[in-house]
Amino acid sequence: MQDTLSAKLAATWQKKAKAGEVPKPVEIRDRDLKGFLLRVQPSGRASYIVQLGRGKRLTIGDAAILTPAQARTKAKVALGAAADGRDPKAALKVEDGSTVPTLDAFLADTYGPWMAANRKTGATTVARMRAVFPELLDSSLDNITAWQMEKSRKAQLQAGRAVATVNRNLAVLKAALNKAVEWELIDRNPLVKVKPGRVDNAGIVRFLSADEEGRLRKALADRDARVCAGRESANAWRAARARDTMPALGTYADHLTPMVLVSINTGVRRGELFNLAWQDVDLARGNLTVRGSGAKSGRTRHVPLNDEAARVLRTWHRQAGEPDAGLVFPGKAGARLDTIKTAWSGLLKAAGISAFRWHDLRHTFASKLVMAGVDLNTVRELLGHGDLTMTLRYAHLAPAHKAAAVSRLVEG
Repeated sequence: MQDTLSAKLAATWQKKAKAGEVPKPVEIRDRDLKGFLLRVQPSGRASYIVQLGRGKRLTIGDAAILTPAQARTKAKVALGAAADGRDPKAALKVEDGSTVPTLDAFLADTYGPWMAANRKTGATTVARMRAVFPELLDSSLDNITAWQMEKSRKAQLQAGRAVATVNRNLAVLKAALNKAVEWELIDRNPLVKVKPGRVDNAGIVRFLSADEEGRLRKALADRDARVCAGRESANAWRAARARDTMPALGTYADHLTPMVLVSINTGVRRGELFNLAWQDVDLARGNLTVRGSGAKSGRTRHVPLNDEAARVLRTWHRQAGEPDAGLVFPGKAGARLDTIKTAWSGLLKAAGISAFRWHDLRHTFASKLVMAGVDLNTVRELLGHGDLTMTLRYAHLAPAHKAAAVSRLVEG
């Protein structure tokens, strides 16, 4: 329909929509300016739009903010730019006196606060972008180029960063620019065509050999025995001198042994162990819950406990005084642990194990499952991987399946 767009007309149609009289979007075209129109949604929200050609439209603004006269002026600017072969959206930005923010300003004023509020590692991710891409901080978002990204990629690789790390850096920057597009700060992501570098996802996976696992377990047992014996000796010395004794330790010297054994038997990540609460451990049913709020993937998953994991947690539960709440492996004063680096390094040295990270306990869990014949999809579910891409790194550990496949060539 056509009419002369006015504030009164816009208000009338919005009132009709809110009264339920507009079952589907309605468009009222301005009688005086071709291509200028008001679109009213059934919800009552109305927007001024300019039609620049067949199937090509540009939303000018909300009718609750702009007057018809203001919107009509903007429509003329956009139509004039389109007629001259210029970018109508850019022309409107010039008309408004607005500029595209620099990456530095975007991270500080917009994306950084949003990440901190909506992502568990938001502040760390933003700090990472600043550290990795200092040469891009003064560039406006729409002036960041694929060539700049390629130069940055080359510099990162020359500095010794792994291809996978460079890919992750690219991914976080592209994600930030995607948000800038979503929030209409820029029209398109300038890095949309930049592809990640090729990574061999079937590379070497570090996991404990049977001999190494035996040495690790012995080092744990020796450490527990030594520390517990030391506590008993110290208490005997104190008692003989009528001094207050320290609490007896029990089976374990501290949290290290139960954490290591639970990791080997469940594949739970270190950070997930730090976040694990007693209310998430069901010893009666034999499973633990990794909450999405504390998981890397952000998704909750349930992990069954085998006999050893259940026994270790039950023993640790008794030693901790059988609490009903609180963290399973608390730090000082019940606070969340943030590192076990010193104890872990000492344990590896005692066990004679080198080039082994805590995360490799997770690889050990997965590798043992695959070598025992567990299918990869089940392993994926236990590890909490979103798809099989990450889990496929363990596929080479199941040679029996490949051997059975190629043996069919000579059957019959």
